Amino acid sequence: MKFVDLHQDMGITSQRADIVSSTEQSSLDAIRKYEDAIIFGVSFPHISVVNDRAEELTKLYGKRSMATVAVWEDLMEQLKFYKHIERKGLISILLNQSGIMKDGIKILLSLEGTDCLRDPYDLFLLRDLGLRCIGLTWNYDTKFAAAAMSKKDYGLTGFGEELVNIANEQNIIVDLAHSSRNTILDTCSASKKPVISSHGNVKSVHDHARNLDDDSIEAIAKTGGVVGITGIRPTLSKDPSINDLAKHIEYVGENFGWDHVALGSDFLGVDETPRGFENVSKIADLAGMLGSHSKQVLWDNPLRVIKEVIPH
Repeated sequence: MKFVDLHQDMGITSQRADIVSSTEQSSLDAIRKYEDAIIFGVSFPHISVVNDRAEELTKLYGKRSMATVAVWEDLMEQLKFYKHIERKGLISILLNQSGIMKDGIKILLSLEGTDCLRDPYDLFLLRDLGLRCIGLTWNYDTKFAAAAMSKKDYGLTGFGEELVNIANEQNIIVDLAHSSRNTILDTCSASKKPVISSHGNVKSVHDHARNLDDDSIEAIAKTGGVVGITGIRPTLSKDPSINDLAKHIEYVGENFGWDHVALGSDFLGVDETPRGFENVSKIADLAGMLGSHSKQVLWDNPLRVIKEVIPH
């Protein structure tokens, strides 16, 4: 089978583990067992710190959490890692539509959060370095947009609107995972191209601050975009399993159209996975649960967005 995964934290994980063969949740060797795969390879250029934000996250998630500070230099190191494994012939970095037809694992370079950008015009440089997807926020407010965890939902700022405009012009996918409700609605109104929420679940299925309400899902769908259902345990249910991923997928498909739902596992970015969805091999099990919709959700929908945004 073929699949697209809209979110795997390969960049930061490569700094502490061997993602080629030895990580439990995902590795290039495990992905290579599938017929074809496109992975949104994420760079998450943050260092862990202890501060007031960490205390807030600990209260939210019910366990001790670290806050982070974004570092431009770390972003460069993670991008260099992806270039390194491409030179070794382990992947190909997806830069345009012709790259979709290449054999082997395709990596679409994605940045989670805009904390380390100085201004919207850094996006021109990042595109030249191969970036093809930009997430507007992580868990914190930025000069571009409010996050889902923001105390005041101010939505998309002027700088943020310019960033979306540049992304549209430069054929870069805009990712609304972690974004606040107003950021999602503002961005969907401003964007001339399909947008995604790479890894987020549905508030109507399970109430969590990170999950998308129906208005947000509808706005993303109206751009022609997709919602990537994810394996983040607190966002799925009180006792999360692979069955809950299927429930969230089915909710989006049945209520907003099966053209607008996909998978964003967050493998390598979560400490603990849902029961029955422990690693990349379990994507095949999820496909079986989705039945006739499996190819559409796991391949056709995200591939459509890639083709609509990224040029020939």
